[in-house]
Amino acid sequence: MALRPETARPDLAAQLAFCSLAEDLGFTGLLVDIGATKPDPILLASALGLGTRSIEFIVACRSGLQSPAVFAQQINTLSALTDGRVSLNVVAGHSPAEQRFYGDFLDHEERYARTGEFLAICEAFWRHDQPVNFRGRYYAVEDGMLGSTFVSRHRHRPELLIAGGSPPARELAIAHGDCWMRLPEPPAALEAASRPVLAAGKTVGLRHAIIGASTRSEALEIAHGLREGADRTTPDRQLEGTFIARSDSTSFKAMHKVAETTEWLTPVLWTGLVQSHGAPAIALVGSADEIAAALIDFKHAGTSQFILSGWPKAQSMKFFGEEVLPRVRRLEQRLAVA
Repeated sequence: MALRPETARPDLAAQLAFCSLAEDLGFTGLLVDIGATKPDPILLASALGLGTRSIEFIVACRSGLQSPAVFAQQINTLSALTDGRVSLNVVAGHSPAEQRFYGDFLDHEERYARTGEFLAICEAFWRHDQPVNFRGRYYAVEDGMLGSTFVSRHRHRPELLIAGGSPPARELAIAHGDCWMRLPEPPAALEAASRPVLAAGKTVGLRHAIIGASTRSEALEIAHGLREGADRTTPDRQLEGTFIARSDSTSFKAMHKVAETTEWLTPVLWTGLVQSHGAPAIALVGSADEIAAALIDFKHAGTSQFILSGWPKAQSMKFFGEEVLPRVRRLEQRLAVA
């Protein structure tokens, strides 16, 4: 895998401007992703947190990259620096090759099992069950003590968004998480898959893209332009086919397979960028009214949280914040009255 050093360098001025725009538009959180091609998410969130007012940072993390005690200490410190503006996007990893960059050689199922132990230990530290003693298959802690605590007005620990579409991911969300964060599918199928999570008192979230414009035809023009103009010379695009063949992510592989044969999962849920931009590029495409209605349909299926993306990032976020979000709020008010 060819890596470009510039992609892993933080651009604080640009990223702070993006955070400020998100705050002005009423977004509650921003994802700080993890990967060998990106800056360290905890350090980056710390720097961004010191230059922002209210936005929360959804810090992506993988078990196996550090000890749970060190990780809890880092997140506690981050919470103190940001006045508790931190939640966690817990991912098991989707590329065995990249996991091996970090010295992690476990398979897909074992990574989820290890993450359960990881979160159990972190939870013990966050509950102040000190000294912490734990002996499992993957971790052992003896008389663990941390002087730092998680800083928040509302929670004793960060909100845990457990990512993944596989049964182990769903079970991990039920056992240790607050939200099952997954890729979308038609509302009826989503509702059926979400029932065990909702029955356990947890929430369901979706990660996908938004491609919107003032009319559906304009949105379709943008979407097709993105597909036709996909830059296949960059490492991520050039190796996408190879990457997915080597990935052991259940949801990513399933989404790529669906995209091979089905372009539209619903009248607004489009797979056209999945093969060039990756599985999370499955997108709601349409006017602001159509996208807002689709989000309400997802809500009726049990979804209450969303991690969204778009191209260009700032322009897409502005469209969503100014055009889509007010429509969603109006629809919610009408439904509440009805």
